[in-house]
Amino acid sequence: MSTGTFKKAAVRVIEPGAESRRTAWGLTSLLVLLYIVNYGDKVVLGIIAQPLAEELGLRSSQIGLVGSLFFLTFTIGGFFAGALNRWLTLRWALVLLALGWAVVMLPMVITATFAVLLVSRLVLGLAEGPTSALLHTAAYSWHPPARRALPGALLAGSASVAKIAVAPLLAYVTVTMGWRSALVALSIAGVAWCVVWVALWRQGPYVGSNKKDDDAVSVESAEPTIPWVRIFTTRTFVSGVFLVMSCYAMSSVILTWLPSYFEVGLGYSRLQAGSMFAFPSITGLILMLLTSTIGDRLITRGVSSRLIRIVLPATGVLICGAFLLVLPVIDSPALAVLVVSLGYGFASPVFPMLNAAISEICPPRQTAGTMGVFLAIMAIGGLIAPYGTGLIVDAASTPAAGYATSFQVLGVVAALCALLAVLLANPERDKAKVRSTQ
Repeated sequence: MSTGTFKKAAVRVIEPGAESRRTAWGLTSLLVLLYIVNYGDKVVLGIIAQPLAEELGLRSSQIGLVGSLFFLTFTIGGFFAGALNRWLTLRWALVLLALGWAVVMLPMVITATFAVLLVSRLVLGLAEGPTSALLHTAAYSWHPPARRALPGALLAGSASVAKIAVAPLLAYVTVTMGWRSALVALSIAGVAWCVVWVALWRQGPYVGSNKKDDDAVSVESAEPTIPWVRIFTTRTFVSGVFLVMSCYAMSSVILTWLPSYFEVGLGYSRLQAGSMFAFPSITGLILMLLTSTIGDRLITRGVSSRLIRIVLPATGVLICGAFLLVLPVIDSPALAVLVVSLGYGFASPVFPMLNAAISEICPPRQTAGTMGVFLAIMAIGGLIAPYGTGLIVDAASTPAAGYATSFQVLGVVAALCALLAVLLANPERDKAKVRSTQ
């Protein structure tokens, strides 16, 4: 099929018609709520790391190992997103995963040992791995390609909301009621979401699926399936995955170590450290929503997707690298918090922007599989970075120096990957390339 035929096929994608934008954004909000619970499961390790280490006698490298091995199974699980999308409807696939998270956290409440902690986080990672790709696929089913950065930003911003609102709450519960209560609260939240989801979910018309919900309004795209290798070898996919992988490494260290950095490295109290977890996320959330909203409007007016979804977020990562490069020479705790917050914030838009760019490349029915592989490879950054940070902290002269050095290294690597993406990535070019008959 020629590129021209593909363009004609794209025109035949049916608009929502009677389905209101209120329905689209209401269901998107429900997906965002699940992602907040999802990230709550991730941030809770950072919140309970110190009381857990004290109770079980754990070293920093052991906590870091748990954080990294979570991302090992998280990466493996991500490759199953496409298969789940074929085997189950989005409704039941997400119910299965959310219930899995709720159950797997409970063994630590009953029997607290390092082995149980390790196994529970491994299983949690496997259950959470496919979630991001399926959530993005579900959200994208209600939004056309030119308008996907904002719903993607809301999903990515769930991490920020979890740190802004959920992390302080978990910190309070941990300090006042113990770390086990924090795990129980997250399990209850996951089950409650499932009840609402089953009652309300319907699939939108913009993303095809081999397995449909009984009440789905989805309409299959006329575009045929194309070889996966053609998508995964494009320069946008390859350079994009290196960029998000380096930024995800930063994000995973934030999730695992930031409260410990604020408490042990900078001298803040445990409750202050848990509450200050929100500072980088506030900056990141504001910049993600701002750039995504403006970006979607500019793309619908004809501005290049490469400029909006590649060059703009890559520039933010370069600014992040510059901030983190100077972190080890900063003596003031307050200034160190500001530098980490601004650095992480400027890198945050890369996630929704790159996700939207990658979704442009593939035919609609291959969105879940493409995003699953992209996000699974991205998670390799989370596999390496938390354990590496723990080793650096254990070997450093002081915890503060170790954390600052780790953040510095992560910032420089991310900046180099941003330069690579600016040079190589172009969604419009690669969209035409994968649809060609060559």
